[in-house]
Amino acid sequence: MDPKKEAERLIKEVEAEEGVTLDAEFREKLKNEIAEKIRSEIERKRKEIKRKVEEEEEYFVRFSLNVRLQHLTLAVGVILLIITGLPIKFHESKIAELFFDLIGGIQVSRILHRIGAGLLIFVSIWHTLYIAFTKEGRNEFKELLPRKKDFLDFWQNIKYMLGKTNERPKYGRYSYIEKFDYWAVYWGMVIMVFSGLILWFHNFFLGIFPKFVFDIAKEAHSDEAMLATLAIVIWHWYNAHFNPHVFPFNPTIFTGKISKERMLREHPLEYEKIMKEKLSREGKSDER
Repeated sequence: MDPKKEAERLIKEVEAEEGVTLDAEFREKLKNEIAEKIRSEIERKRKEIKRKVEEEEEYFVRFSLNVRLQHLTLAVGVILLIITGLPIKFHESKIAELFFDLIGGIQVSRILHRIGAGLLIFVSIWHTLYIAFTKEGRNEFKELLPRKKDFLDFWQNIKYMLGKTNERPKYGRYSYIEKFDYWAVYWGMVIMVFSGLILWFHNFFLGIFPKFVFDIAKEAHSDEAMLATLAIVIWHWYNAHFNPHVFPFNPTIFTGKISKERMLREHPLEYEKIMKEKLSREGKSDER
């Protein structure tokens, strides 16, 4: 609908009914006002329809508050480590010099880096306790263990990408991509935490181990940090947020909810499992 044409039609109807002809200047002003009212009403209706669709859309709880807070703590810690760590690694570059000038020097960067390290250590302990002492944590850990199906899904996805098949792999609660993300963090944390502690408390550790242990820790920390940064920026951010299906932002890790549409597309086996459990519960309820 063209608001101006509709406004013109309404004015003509009124003129015909009343048997009058409006002044040209007043007529144009009135037409613009009516057209603007029509536009506002159309926009209001669109927003109302969109809101109703969103309210009616079915959502599933994917992540608990505990998991979301762990992820938030990890994200803040890692981003702080990247922002402060890369300038220390490439301290001779002009960009690093500019960064140190902005924050007040390399010592400030080191302090912020250790705050990020503290968050990383804290969330690693938190996650370990979550797995060991909560039912939800143990169930999540079991779901994240690599299985034969993950290798089959990987091969199926390769064939799909190469156009050898039209069928995508069907994932359960976690795909092999998400499992890779999870275990990469495990591997990275072990290296980063232990090598970082040796660098942080070097006077203590040099009194226990020979210097080559310190040198190994320094190289391991530096190289793993670079690898982790590239993995997060290229691999994780693309799969989590820049993927065309969710671009420009995936809210699930923050809201804990996933839409039915995305559940069917990304985790169809998980959806089937939830529906079976729901039918089973309803059946038992009817028997009572």
